[in-house]
Amino acid sequence: MRVKAELLDEADDDSVEVKGLAQNLSGQFQKLVDLVQNMSDELKIAAINLEEAPSKLADFIAFNLKISLADQQAVLESDNVRQRLEGLTILLNRELEVAETGSRIQNQVQTEMGKAQRDYYLREQMKAIQKELGEADEHSEERDDLGRKIAESGMPEDVRKDADRELTRLSRMSPSSPEFSIARTYLEWLSELPWSSSTTDRLDIGEASTILDEDHYGLETIKDRILEHLSVRKLRPEMKGPILCFVGPPGVGKTSLGRSVAKALGREFVRMSLGGVHDEAEIRGHRRTYIGALPGRIIQGIRKAGTNNPVFMLDEIDKLGSDFRGDPSSALLEVLDPEQNNSFADHYLDVPFDLSNVMFITTANVLSTIPGPLRDRMEVIELSGYTEEEKIEIAERHLIPKQVGDHGLTPEQIKFERTGVRTIVDQYTREAGLRNLEREIGKVTRKVARIVAEGGDSTFIISPEEVQKHLGSQKYHSEVSERTGEPGVAIGLAWTAVGGEIMFIEASKMNGKKGLTLTGQLGDVMKESAQAALTYIRSHALEWGIAADFFDDHDIHIHLPAGAIPKDGPSAGVTLTTVLASLLTGRSVRNDLAMTGEVTLRGKVLPVGGIKEKVLAAQRAGITTVVLPKRNERDLEDVPQSIKEKLCFFLVDNVEQVLKLALTQENAEESNEWMGDFEELMVTPARN
Repeated sequence: MRVKAELLDEADDDSVEVKGLAQNLSGQFQKLVDLVQNMSDELKIAAINLEEAPSKLADFIAFNLKISLADQQAVLESDNVRQRLEGLTILLNRELEVAETGSRIQNQVQTEMGKAQRDYYLREQMKAIQKELGEADEHSEERDDLGRKIAESGMPEDVRKDADRELTRLSRMSPSSPEFSIARTYLEWLSELPWSSSTTDRLDIGEASTILDEDHYGLETIKDRILEHLSVRKLRPEMKGPILCFVGPPGVGKTSLGRSVAKALGREFVRMSLGGVHDEAEIRGHRRTYIGALPGRIIQGIRKAGTNNPVFMLDEIDKLGSDFRGDPSSALLEVLDPEQNNSFADHYLDVPFDLSNVMFITTANVLSTIPGPLRDRMEVIELSGYTEEEKIEIAERHLIPKQVGDHGLTPEQIKFERTGVRTIVDQYTREAGLRNLEREIGKVTRKVARIVAEGGDSTFIISPEEVQKHLGSQKYHSEVSERTGEPGVAIGLAWTAVGGEIMFIEASKMNGKKGLTLTGQLGDVMKESAQAALTYIRSHALEWGIAADFFDDHDIHIHLPAGAIPKDGPSAGVTLTTVLASLLTGRSVRNDLAMTGEVTLRGKVLPVGGIKEKVLAAQRAGITTVVLPKRNERDLEDVPQSIKEKLCFFLVDNVEQVLKLALTQENAEESNEWMGDFEELMVTPARN
């Protein structure tokens, strides 16, 4: 290769402007050297030495700058020193701006990394110091302990992933951070729940039956249902837990029966009272965003039980409320549905928990206040009040031994005669349950305990006389014979939330103009029943010997005593009709007869509810004859045989039969003669 070269002469320029450009260029280049790590500091010295030779300075800087080949060629081709310095200054400023931006970013990164490294070094130093002093790293051990609990908890895989992620997040937190305690508490809840821990059911049907009989007398329906559940569980172990609802008056043993069920099954027992609960968070818990958040009481109860298949009793489910904080009964819809509760989501946990193995038992006094969708998810088992004989048996087997032991006495120091217990039941308590009976037994026991504490050491026999001595005069008297026997008074049977009751209805007539007065805090339905009864009597006045113009000149007043107690319902229809017929015909109603049933304008007697409770109330009050609607005959199957043997039942279709049964016969020489005329309506124990 041959080249023809020509050397160009470069004109010197010693002007002040060129020298200024050279000095500025040298200074900028020195800054660039300081910013760029791979440029040697010797370049700064070289640039300072070349300040007096602007042309050489330009060539030197152009060679050491990381600029494009085209830019280098442009600088090389320019033979004007001033132009070369100006062009190079522009290129150098551009490179300097890039270098400053990179340096600024690098400084920020180094600052952040420096703080993290500083914290890390300080923590490591603290660990070393604690190790030298023999002090353990509390939070480190705590995190390790949580990790071990999570691994051993047996939680499902998807829940385990959430727990591990939260544990990793916890390990990166400073213990002084507010989030640290929240995350730690959450992991403690997750790790302590019985995800895979369960008890083995006692599937010995005979042993379970024995346990139920030892703890409770009677209640055969519920015992049979529990034994049926055990039998099915024995044949099909994977069966989900049932949802039972015990409905009955207070004091019949609904709550204690739940404990017996758990004992018979060999499961843990958890009880949660729902009375007065208004906040939905009580069921589902609070979200973790709230300060002091906790899981709902369902999850709390499961954690307390330590197993995922306890017997969980939801007490007083009919007394749930709702307000601006939500509706707890709606939150229970998922809990009490075996098809949904296998993935129950508590707001605090935010992971599904399987409740399908839990045996839920709910209790209520009335069904009417339980929302329909919630009631539909439960199997309702009704508990009626106890008969007199059942109360005596329960008192002798359970209540008396408990009260004697609770008051520091021995069975040798106090003995209750059966007649004494019967006296307490008849004369001092009148209830469907047993709470007042237990209180009265406790009162007698306290009286004896005081005598023993004062030095008495003989055996005390509690006879009827001793009962009256310790409890005073009797509280309840039979009002049947005192308040009947004259026209215008009849006995009805009513159902209440605390069991059945007898209900006296009185009527009186006076001069007036077709007026009807109703008193006794009657509800709208009962007022309408009274109007219907009066209409029936007026339309059949001639048949019963009532003057046609009687109603034009008289007013009628119907009163239900115990006026402070609200009363409602259609089941007093036959009693109201009978009272009016008795008043207007002048024939009294039999004082040993009580009745119930709804009446239509045509005189048909319609069925009503609560038959068992009403029959038990009649028996407690000394009634011997009960008139019931014909269509309620099937309900007599629920009445204990011992009660049916003491009472005479008449099943009627229309009001005419009721009136012929209830009103005394003017020519009857013996009180029982009238029964022969209605033998086809009578129900005897043999027929049942």
